[in-house]
Amino acid sequence: MSCLFCKIVEGAIPSTPIYEDALGYAFADLHPQAPVHVLIVPREHIPSMIDTDQSKQALLGHLLWAAAEIARNKGLSDGYRIVVNTGRDGGQTVDHLHLHLLGGREMSWPPG
Repeated sequence: MSCLFCKIVEGAIPSTPIYEDALGYAFADLHPQAPVHVLIVPREHIPSMIDTDQSKQALLGHLLWAAAEIARNKGLSDGYRIVVNTGRDGGQTVDHLHLHLLGGREMSWPPG
């Protein structure tokens, strides 16, 4: 498979795991937009949120829980942002569903 994140999850491209379990894998973003910028991806290849259905509810909830767990472990008690870019117009650049966990600084609104 040519998917960048699938290669990272399977270990073909090196990364430093921040969190991992049977459903997901988290690692530091190579181009951080905040002092803490972690990508959380499902181990299963899902191109984007557009490609999910009711059968993915538990997985999606688990990924959000994992993001919160990472935030707790990183000491982000003052707050953080979780972002899911979806599709070209949504700013998605890698066709593998992923959550961005951003923290360690004050976030502004609107983000884009």
